[in-house]
Amino acid sequence: MSNVNIVFTRVDNRLVHGQVGNVWVTASGANLILVVDDEVCKDSLQQSLMKMTADSVGVKIRFFSVQKTIDIIGKAAPSQKIFIVAKTPFVIEELVKNGVPIKSCNIGNMHKSEGKEIFHEVHVYTDKNDIDCFERLKNMGVDVYIQITPNDRKYVV
Repeated sequence: MSNVNIVFTRVDNRLVHGQVGNVWVTASGANLILVVDDEVCKDSLQQSLMKMTADSVGVKIRFFSVQKTIDIIGKAAPSQKIFIVAKTPFVIEELVKNGVPIKSCNIGNMHKSEGKEIFHEVHVYTDKNDIDCFERLKNMGVDVYIQITPNDRKYVV
């Protein structure tokens, strides 16, 4: 599976939106956005909204569950430059634990919710479980960092 061409991985509660489509896809050189989410892969309305963003920047988009991603990502063509996006770092951790060759993970937006405290500026809210997940990812060799847009400073977690 090490031949899989994953060019960018991002945690963003919003999944695919203008910032991901217009800024990160361009900066990463991706030609395929892979949304890894067990709920969205079954929700055609959310998919159609995200597909509009992908279409506007001329890239393909796929919606897979965590397990489907683990099962088939190794079959990706070398020409596919894959941008993985998930809502939580726990999804990324599950992928890595199951052999998906993710080398780095950009932490984008993690919204404020009950029990979450500000971790970085105004975009990343975490609890102890999130921070522990970041540490586990780092221990598995994943470079975990916060960077809201490519022009912003990169903060190593």
